[in-house]
Amino acid sequence: AGPAPGSGSGGGAAAGESWYLALLGLAEHFRTSSPPKVRLCVHCLQAVLPRKPPARMEARTHLQLGSVLSHHTRHGDQARGHLEKAIPQFEDVKFEAASLLSELYCQENSVDTAKPLLRKAIQISQQTPYWHCRLLFQLAQLHTLEKDLVSACDLLGVGAEYARVVGSEYTRALFLLSKGMLLLMERKLQEVHPLLTLCGQIVENWQGNPIQKESLRVFFLVLQVTHYLDAGQELKNHPLSPSQSHLPLLGCSRMFHGCGNSIPGEFPRDNPGCAPLQVTVMHSMQAGYLEKAQKYTDKALMQLEKLKMLDCSPILSSFQVILLEHIIMCRLVTGHKATALQEISQVCQLCQQSPRLFSNHAAQLHTLLGLYCISVNCMDNAEAQFTTALRLTTHQELWAFIVTNLASVYIREGNRHQELYSLLERINPDHNFPVSSHCLRAAAFYIRGLFSFFQGRYNEAK
Repeated sequence: AGPAPGSGSGGGAAAGESWYLALLGLAEHFRTSSPPKVRLCVHCLQAVLPRKPPARMEARTHLQLGSVLSHHTRHGDQARGHLEKAIPQFEDVKFEAASLLSELYCQENSVDTAKPLLRKAIQISQQTPYWHCRLLFQLAQLHTLEKDLVSACDLLGVGAEYARVVGSEYTRALFLLSKGMLLLMERKLQEVHPLLTLCGQIVENWQGNPIQKESLRVFFLVLQVTHYLDAGQELKNHPLSPSQSHLPLLGCSRMFHGCGNSIPGEFPRDNPGCAPLQVTVMHSMQAGYLEKAQKYTDKALMQLEKLKMLDCSPILSSFQVILLEHIIMCRLVTGHKATALQEISQVCQLCQQSPRLFSNHAAQLHTLLGLYCISVNCMDNAEAQFTTALRLTTHQELWAFIVTNLASVYIREGNRHQELYSLLERINPDHNFPVSSHCLRAAAFYIRGLFSFFQGRYNEAK
């Protein structure tokens, strides 16, 4: 239920607060019980209001009621009513109330109502650095969820400059790193490099809490490694073996697209440790080290299961789905088809738990099913899955990956020359290829060479 507020006015203030502190203590006891006794907690808090407490105490109680009702019950209307009463009040109450109320609006799919509320709170919170920064992160998160990455980047830039002015280099680094993540999602790679260079200098020079510094450093390295992987540039010069050179990749920048587009300023406290394992899996796959990818996938999935016992954040399910997507491709490459199919089923079950997760990963699911169909020589089914996936995605890397695999299906069928010519025109790496990934460009060259080979045009194929 939170800490007690400051005392009210008058000589008997201390004595007058004793009943309030007793009710607050009881409410907190019931809230933290196992399982929580939410109804009794709410009763204790509601008992405060009829006693006409001081204004600050009343505002704090409305905030606590709104928080408990929104997080532990389905009484959204009651929670909203209490939070709306808390907003016009004192600074230590109104910003937290605005933050919680905007979260409630988003849960009710009223994002257009949440955004002006956050904008107003941001406008009047400039003298309160903690809440000003937190509210900027929250509004940037809303824009990111709506795929308005330009507005989100602008807000993160504003936050970085504000943090610099108030002298918080840690917060400045968080804003800049979050902006770098969104720039990776936007494919603005020319802007990413100088920003990451600046972030590296800030992180290196910051002399603060060692744990916080290490978390910044991990976040920075995750982005840096992903930046290289996103362009298909493996970090060490380890060549693939011939049996592994056709390893499929769904596109590394999807790591952030698939996460529900969460900004790390809003990450649950213990979760960012999953990201380095995710990048290690992607790196191992791109380098052709499938056993290593399997090892780190198992490690990451075990860590996610432990975290899920402590925190039901949606981003944990997102990481789990992305890890499974990558390891499914490893299974298909190494011939473990039955295991791959079981894991595809597991991904389906995870996605069914969240409409947003299903929306973000529907195209990938159909793509994985298409790859499985190729592995068992069901070409008609593979074509149907890839065609469906193309309808569901606007992500360029995934689109190029699907089209390349669909072209391989047409080549294997042998009688689809017209459709194949049409696809090859769209994935010509010599002319207006839509993505910068070296892996996908190589795949496009390979498909064109393979087609030329089967047509007997050996010089062209070579």
